[in-house]
Amino acid sequence: MFELIQSGGIMMFPLILSSIIAVAIIIERFMSLRVGKVVPAEDMERARKLASSPRLLDAQIDELRSSSLMGRVLATGLDSRELPRHIMKENVEEAGRHAVQELERYLPALSTVITISPMMGLLGTVLGMIGVFSAINTAGVGNPQQLAGGISEALITTVAGLLIAIVTLVFERYFKARVDGYVTTMEREALRLIEITNSNRKTPQPPSAAARPPAASAAAQAAAAARPVPPARGGNAA
Repeated sequence: MFELIQSGGIMMFPLILSSIIAVAIIIERFMSLRVGKVVPAEDMERARKLASSPRLLDAQIDELRSSSLMGRVLATGLDSRELPRHIMKENVEEAGRHAVQELERYLPALSTVITISPMMGLLGTVLGMIGVFSAINTAGVGNPQQLAGGISEALITTVAGLLIAIVTLVFERYFKARVDGYVTTMEREALRLIEITNSNRKTPQPPSAAARPPAASAAAQAAAAARPVPPARGGNAA
């Protein structure tokens, strides 16, 4: 293996470095994009219950925010529950944009590895071919088998670059599809949370029956006011 790397020339070292970076990012994304860490079902249920609760404590919102990425988005909506619907929706969308950026973290680096790996491999092959033809120009064709071996060694970097790009592309597409699925789930749950919050907003209530005087009492008061007042008794008649 070491001989194969050594025969690939100087461009094998940046190719190995890019492959190490790609493997590290792939492992990190597998750990970070787990369902239980991004969109756990218990956080969805907890957010719905909190949105329906008449009394909501800040500690409950903070606990939801620290539980998962979706919990952070839904907690932003609960923080804005007293604001108008359009402002609440804007706040949730802003939190969602930050969540998407975190979900897509390091994916541009994978795209960069996919792009530059074949180019570095091709550059290594070109440099190897230049060395082969320089040897031919100096010492002639000489042994054809040696010439063919030099050309095959020059092509090693192209093969290595293509292999790195192909494997990285598979994982990059997989992670993007998973992120798209998570984003769709977050949007659906955020809209549901907004609707639940709006339906439970406090609406002005009509005055209670205790605040209104009973009908019988009002009628009795009216009759008493219309009844003639008897003359006062006092002194002798004239």
